Amino acid sequence: MAFNQALADRITDYLMSKRVKFYSKKMFGGLCFMVDDKMCVGIIADQLMARIGPEAYPEALTKPHTSEMDFTGKAMKGYVYVDQEGWDNDADLEHWLGLALAFNPKAKSSKRR
Repeated sequence: MAFNQALADRITDYLMSKRVKFYSKKMFGGLCFMVDDKMCVGIIADQLMARIGPEAYPEALTKPHTSEMDFTGKAMKGYVYVDQEGWDNDADLEHWLGLALAFNPKAKSSKRR
């Protein structure tokens, strides 16, 4: 599955402008941005995936163009999908990236296999 390269470039530019140490990793047929070795945000096709945590999750789902991340068929609490209309302008994208970065220090790392 392809991912939106223009969105990937915008995320990269944002993270670099904030001096965030990160790396990208192909995952789930898309691209994931790892911060402190934890999944922070990602791209699946044209959707932004943001790991915003359980506290911000309920309010985030009330925003237009957002939905539960249900990649496996079961909603993953604390993760949301944002359709292109919800991240198209810079302010909206920065909102979602900011939420994900704010949660990142609290996020647990996945255990390596």
